[in-house]
Amino acid sequence: MDSRRKDAMERHPDRVPRKANPQGEIRGRWPWVEPSVWTDRMLTALEEGVKGGRWFSLMDKVWARANLEAAFRQVAANQGAPGADHQTIAMVEADLDRILDDLSRELREGRYNPSVIRRVWIRKPGSREKRPLGIATVRDRIVQAALRNVLEPIFERDFAEHSYGFRPGRGCKRALRRVDDLLTQGYTWVVDADLRSYFDTIPRRPLVGLIREKVTDGRVLDLIEAFLTQDVMDGMERWTPEGGCPQGAVLSPLLSNVYLDPLDHEMAEAGYEMVRYADDQVVMCRSREEAERALVRMKAWVTRAGLSLHPDKTRIVNMSEAGGFDFLGYHFEAGKKGPRRKSLKKLKDAIRAKTKRTNGQSLQRIIAEVNSTLRGWFEYFKHSRARTFPSLDAWVRMRLRSILRARSGRRGRGRGTDHQRWPNDFFARNGLFSLVGARRMACQSLAR
Repeated sequence: MDSRRKDAMERHPDRVPRKANPQGEIRGRWPWVEPSVWTDRMLTALEEGVKGGRWFSLMDKVWARANLEAAFRQVAANQGAPGADHQTIAMVEADLDRILDDLSRELREGRYNPSVIRRVWIRKPGSREKRPLGIATVRDRIVQAALRNVLEPIFERDFAEHSYGFRPGRGCKRALRRVDDLLTQGYTWVVDADLRSYFDTIPRRPLVGLIREKVTDGRVLDLIEAFLTQDVMDGMERWTPEGGCPQGAVLSPLLSNVYLDPLDHEMAEAGYEMVRYADDQVVMCRSREEAERALVRMKAWVTRAGLSLHPDKTRIVNMSEAGGFDFLGYHFEAGKKGPRRKSLKKLKDAIRAKTKRTNGQSLQRIIAEVNSTLRGWFEYFKHSRARTFPSLDAWVRMRLRSILRARSGRRGRGRGTDHQRWPNDFFARNGLFSLVGARRMACQSLAR
């Protein structure tokens, strides 16, 4: 960078360079950013860096009409239930021009205030426990999406390589591949760490402090704090949370990654191989001593950060012994992996709901609905050990035989002579998705 350009950036750190990279080149490195916000010149500034790594005037990009329109499309694509105002996405879309104009004006004039969050409790997969989910109004979700469109590239630029959760171009499958690779390389001592109630316990002031290190626009910071301090309506009770990020909020995944990013970098700088997806993380080590040191370091950071590790769910696992560990729906043990028990229970619960013996739909319709569940499940768990699939196929056919058995006036589940009356080939001819067959085809494709 020449001295005149450097001096200009130091005098005006929030401005972007006059010359950006060749058109399309830089855009190819940031294909996921919202183009109405992040122009080529802004992306160039992002890559080259602004003074102190801090961004100043950003609020005008939040309230920009094009950004709000893009934010609504993102919210609509995710569907979601109405918030406390009972306004559905369809209802907002019917009056979209007026609503976006109002939101833009309120944000520009500093009059925007988030509404109360509607809290619901959803069952944890494979468990009787429930976890809270905060449902914001569609209007608030639009503003949060617009804010995320502005902020996400700023933080994404410096996020650690081993963080996979809720990040563009990443995801569970890449995290699982990384765990596989490390196990193959001999990292067979695993720190299986569980943060207790992470989203609900993130300390608010330190979180905002981390955001302030890169964003100095006071209006943007005020807007973030307004979302963090939204009242919650739980049944008939209304209250203000003292900390945390509501699970289900559009901004929460980004903010949760911001808060754990210092942990990511500390573990990486200490030489530990950590794989993190949101608040799920494992540290892969070559020896017990290394794993013990890694756990001590993680505990120290967690304590300093005002968080806590779950004492019963945090442990060191030796992969040469029985037991293994769970990560992102999979169970790893003895050099193999497959769906964890809760993942299997979740699948069976979904199939049971579609294959009740009192189901009055045609067999073809029932199979079509069952297939939609099986295909989605297989796409995620297709890398499981081979023995996972035959028993599941047999169990699904048993559920369908039980329906046919009931329709022929007999009680109980499909068994005995039902296998001759409705053989496996009968269900194949009726289009039932086979997990075993799908795995065979997937293996053949890889072999080619």
